[in-house]
Amino acid sequence: METDSERDSELLKIRAHHLCCIQGFQGYGYSPAFVANMRAVISDLESLPSRPLKLVTECDAICVSCPSKRECTIQESILSRRIRQMDLVVLDKLKIEDGSVINADEAFGLINSRINSSSDVEEVCGTCKWRQKCLWYMQAGK
Repeated sequence: METDSERDSELLKIRAHHLCCIQGFQGYGYSPAFVANMRAVISDLESLPSRPLKLVTECDAICVSCPSKRECTIQESILSRRIRQMDLVVLDKLKIEDGSVINADEAFGLINSRINSSSDVEEVCGTCKWRQKCLWYMQAGK
């Protein structure tokens, strides 16, 4: 039988809006370290599609290599509020609470079935600087 601590060690903490970013990633990023980390996270999810994810509105496994991480961890910053709002929009559209645990394949299925109109995508992505380089945005946002 699996204990809570064993299950927690398998959990990958992912910001809700990063479910979109992961699908649209083409190798662009804030820095070489960020790109390498993003590729590692994506590779991990591809090798274990049923991996449990903890969907959050705070720094996650992708943010750890982001040069803006320090600013994002300051809850009062404009950037932090804007990014958290993206997470909250995704969670609302998926009808999932912050901190919920869901398997990766199920999470991606929900994203693609519930956030699929151009208005949904605009609501999530807003002014994201990566929109024009994001495959998910370009395909879903038309």
